[in-house]
Amino acid sequence: MAEIAPGAVPSPNIWNSPQVYELENRAVDPDGVLPAAMRAIRPWTGATVLDVGCGTGYHLPFFAEEAARVVGVEPHAGLATAAARRARDAPNVAVRVGSAQALPLPDASVDIVHARWAYFFGPGCEPGLAELDRVVRRGGAVFVIDNDATRSTFGRWFRRSLPKYDPDAVERFWTRRGFAREPLTIRWLFDDRRDLEAVVRIEFPPELAADVLAEHAGLEVDYAVNLWWRYA
Repeated sequence: MAEIAPGAVPSPNIWNSPQVYELENRAVDPDGVLPAAMRAIRPWTGATVLDVGCGTGYHLPFFAEEAARVVGVEPHAGLATAAARRARDAPNVAVRVGSAQALPLPDASVDIVHARWAYFFGPGCEPGLAELDRVVRRGGAVFVIDNDATRSTFGRWFRRSLPKYDPDAVERFWTRRGFAREPLTIRWLFDDRRDLEAVVRIEFPPELAADVLAEHAGLEVDYAVNLWWRYA
């Protein structure tokens, strides 16, 4: 079993099925809605970027194209190894094993934080957010991308998988901590129906996944997200 950083919350979809999760990464946001929204708030050209929960490092080369330095932090050592391998030709990228609540970084060493589906549900993330307060320099920005369960096809599926999820409580959590919300609609777009089916099966319990696939035809899924952000 791969080493896991202490305190990490398991992420079964990518931890158990990294190859299928790679298909999901490729399908998410083909129109570049998320990076465009982030750039409009705080560009990362020449900055130091931290990718929290970087997984296999899918986003590291993207940030490395413009950033001066990129650090990926991932609690699962096996995924961190894959991330380092992916970024091996980018001299400005480093990958470290660590958890969100104990970031292996010095104080005031980061300009931009990217946390994509790494701080689910809000409540419970307080130790990780305290670490971000520590490592982000004045004038920096924190971006947290999370599901918007109040709308979209994927949002409806998400609510069916977690009926006790309370979007209002999540919004109160982030707002009280000084985050602004930008609601965005992205999409999944797959090249092959088999890829979509495989991704749905790692994202939802078997019975719900079967229902979803029976209900939804094609290769595309509209997907609502919240971009939570704040300046340091």
